[in-house]
Amino acid sequence: MAASGGKIEGFLRGLIRTGALEIILPGGRRLVLGDGSSTPVVVRIADALTLARIAAGPYLGVGEAYMDGRLVIERGTIRDLLDLGSRNASAAAARAPRRRDPGPLRRWWKTRRDEGINRAAARRNVAHHYDLSLDLYRRFLDPDMQYSCAYFTDPGVTLDDAQIAKKRHIAAKLNVAEGQHVLDIGCGWGGMALSLAAWTGAKVDGVTLSNEQLCVAQARAEAEGLASRVRFSLTDYRDVTEKYDRIVSVGMFEHVGQANYQEFFNAVADRLADDGVAVIHSIGSSQSPGPTNPFTTRYIFPGAYVPSLSEVLPAVERAGLRVTDIEILRLHYAETLRCWLERFAAHRDEIVALYDERFCRMWECYLAGAEMGFRYGGHMNFQLQLTKSIDALPMTRDYMGEAERALATAARAAA
Repeated sequence: MAASGGKIEGFLRGLIRTGALEIILPGGRRLVLGDGSSTPVVVRIADALTLARIAAGPYLGVGEAYMDGRLVIERGTIRDLLDLGSRNASAAAARAPRRRDPGPLRRWWKTRRDEGINRAAARRNVAHHYDLSLDLYRRFLDPDMQYSCAYFTDPGVTLDDAQIAKKRHIAAKLNVAEGQHVLDIGCGWGGMALSLAAWTGAKVDGVTLSNEQLCVAQARAEAEGLASRVRFSLTDYRDVTEKYDRIVSVGMFEHVGQANYQEFFNAVADRLADDGVAVIHSIGSSQSPGPTNPFTTRYIFPGAYVPSLSEVLPAVERAGLRVTDIEILRLHYAETLRCWLERFAAHRDEIVALYDERFCRMWECYLAGAEMGFRYGGHMNFQLQLTKSIDALPMTRDYMGEAERALATAARAAA
């Protein structure tokens, strides 16, 4: 075991080169890592097996150990620890030689095996996360319950305003006109659909696989006097049959699974009018295709997969859709997650009462780890604007900024 322990210590010393990490090892010995350039994070490891599991698979090992109380943070927070580890891992990856491409056939097989999501699995995966207590999400989301990347137009913008800005940004790209019919795929708790209807006079159909989200969205439509123009239903996007002038999907594509990308974009093309416009907003990877964080897929989002554009765009092209605009949002989700984690921490005692301590540690690890994925791990958000017709939109992008400014002006006038 001593030899094994030496290998683990060697691994940790090679990984943590900057900053300061102090690990209290099983038995009480202290391992000091880094160059001391930041406030030390101090953690205690409960036993040798936990240390070995962390060394064998840090992404899963650290998360499980923290969640189960076998990794105790004595100075700092889980966010501090993951920030330190992620910064060093990113630097180590930059130093390492580029890995050989495993080849398209092997990548295809692994993805088909690991990421294919049929209809029954899609419903189970959605229920696992989105059918948790509404009281949980209300503790850390904005009042509109936007559970996707916000859009921070200025450094001092609040989360609430950044989520409104995100909806305006997408509405502007959709170029919606009064009376047009919009499909919202993966409508969540209804915020995007309700805003589009209220701001533009459009009719909106929102589809979801979450019973909890459906009930909330329908109640909101009634309360806001929009039930005659906004319909919500428990429907798989593959079962939608109507044609739509506009299609929007925000934060849903990550759950489709790579094996189903072609089916997804074929469905968008089939449901989109010939002069229609679609906007797909999704988490993505700026790096080559690779596996999703194992802690996330095991405990938080079963079946989730973070796509690279190299995987997405061929399916778009084969579906007969035109890419008319691509925007990459880089650090916006990192800031969103930072805000969510701060709000989660502010209501932690209430969330413990809703669930338990282990659940809270699991979610803290998820939120902090996701933030670091966007800060250091190559994650980003992309927004694809798609059409079928070459002349479905104005010649330049000026209309987007004009529409956003008009929506903001109307909101200020109504306030």
